[in-house]
Amino acid sequence: MTLLYPIKNIHIFATHYKLMQYKRILLKLSGEALMGDRQYGIDPERLKDYAEEIKSVVDQGVEVAVVIGGGNIFRGVAGASKGMDRVQGDHMGMLATVINGLALQSACEDAGMETRLQSAVKINEVAEPFIRRKAMRHMQKGRVVIFGGGTGNPYFTTDSAAVLRAIEIEADVILKGTRVDGIYTSDPEQNQDATKFDAITFDDVLKRGLKVMDTTAFTLSQENKLPIIVFDMNTSGNLHKLISGKNIGTKVNL
Repeated sequence: MTLLYPIKNIHIFATHYKLMQYKRILLKLSGEALMGDRQYGIDPERLKDYAEEIKSVVDQGVEVAVVIGGGNIFRGVAGASKGMDRVQGDHMGMLATVINGLALQSACEDAGMETRLQSAVKINEVAEPFIRRKAMRHMQKGRVVIFGGGTGNPYFTTDSAAVLRAIEIEADVILKGTRVDGIYTSDPEQNQDATKFDAITFDDVLKRGLKVMDTTAFTLSQENKLPIIVFDMNTSGNLHKLISGKNIGTKVNL
């Protein structure tokens, strides 16, 4: 069998992916980010914006997985501080991440993407169980995979879940979308003299006592040589620019 225009098609394929800095990413979003300007819950407009941002890189052939927190609905640590059993509270927080995952799934599908929601907590009526090979296969087919339920275990944050899933699916990088445009010497919302880092090492983050992720998640990322980029997810076009190789946010590397 003779292929039609094989050289031309291969050239276009190579050019298509050459522009993208990463082939497979894990995007970490906080639950609070979904609130928008609200005091709690989910802002449909913010969800729509995030879905459009994700679509902009999916359309370029980038494989995308997402982990969302549940802080806009419930935090296990906050519940425990008020007398609730910590394990019960953490399980409630895991269910909150599934709710957020369902919301993002709906927004992504409205934007024209294929998605799969996988949960570390068995809830088969609304989500697939997390299966590593299945998740990777979904991504290879161009589907956005949303991981809910945290790690499935109490006492672990969704930061830890994000790093764990990123390692398991062999992601190239963790992109932590926040409302701040990177890592600063101190909190830029409280200190106007805070200076932003364009890049910083894992060791320097620890020496300076900077807050990027919780210690368990951060150490796991460092041990597995998995870079983290902290960037402003609320600025339109930032995700696409970052994936295209633009200097967006702060990169944490070895």
